[in-house]
Amino acid sequence: MLLAVVLEEQDQNLSRLISWILMQFITSFMIFRLQFFCFIPFWVKNTSMLNSQPHVIVHCAAERRPDVVENQPDAASQLNVDASGNLAKEAAAVGAFLIYISSDYVFDGTNPPYREEDIPSPLNLYGKTKLEGERAVLENNLGAAVLRIPVLYGEVEKLEESAVTVMFDKVQFSNKSANMDHWQQRFPTHVKDVATVCRQLAEKRMLDPSIKGTFHWSGNEQMTKYEMACAIADTFNLPSSHLRPITDSPVLGAQRPRNAQLDCSKLETLGIGQRTPFRIGIKESLWPFLIDKRWRQTVFH
Repeated sequence: MLLAVVLEEQDQNLSRLISWILMQFITSFMIFRLQFFCFIPFWVKNTSMLNSQPHVIVHCAAERRPDVVENQPDAASQLNVDASGNLAKEAAAVGAFLIYISSDYVFDGTNPPYREEDIPSPLNLYGKTKLEGERAVLENNLGAAVLRIPVLYGEVEKLEESAVTVMFDKVQFSNKSANMDHWQQRFPTHVKDVATVCRQLAEKRMLDPSIKGTFHWSGNEQMTKYEMACAIADTFNLPSSHLRPITDSPVLGAQRPRNAQLDCSKLETLGIGQRTPFRIGIKESLWPFLIDKRWRQTVFH
């Protein structure tokens, strides 16, 4: 079976890691032997995939930063919407199962948890472009799947690659107070869990053509950024008294949903899913960036 993971060439966020982690799961395909793994730097119009004829395509390419989308709406729409529609057409032409990675930001966060059939109502342009991307995919490829996920974290090369890992410097530098959002409710999800769900979806689809449409996956630990930062501090035995919870809704930048919790029972009913406890996942992700080398040597060596 040929698997293609589609990324935007300049993107250095967790979508790059999804492709890397998916590759690690290749040997665990229990039903189909993998013949080839294809990493594709993605442009808006790309027909090279027609030649390789993949069986499964995971579409991770997106402009994921809400504030950037607000400032660069045309470029974001071209990638999040137009490119997704083009890719859906190509996938349909070669008979590939397309998994489009979408976002919990398609919901306004006023009435969680959200099921797949709930009516989306995005608050910001990022959420709107992801919703339009979903529609473009499903209109151009009736057999495609949309996988909505929340904020991601995982192993990174730079802390700023994830909205979760980027907090680590504020946690470590305890000599300076740091304001942390304590208003928006998030459900941090490890990228390797998303990779597992993509693999399991592909396995199910190869056996059952009815596996298509919209699905949700998410971690199940509800935390604000302040609570994540405190959990990170506790994980590494670091002080947290310098972290200041801010309970007011943010006034700057793109509007965010307060609580866009995703109901994942549809996938769970199919026997699909994996959840890494946050403290375990964040320790694996952040320990290489730990400043206190003595603690790192004591715990990990």
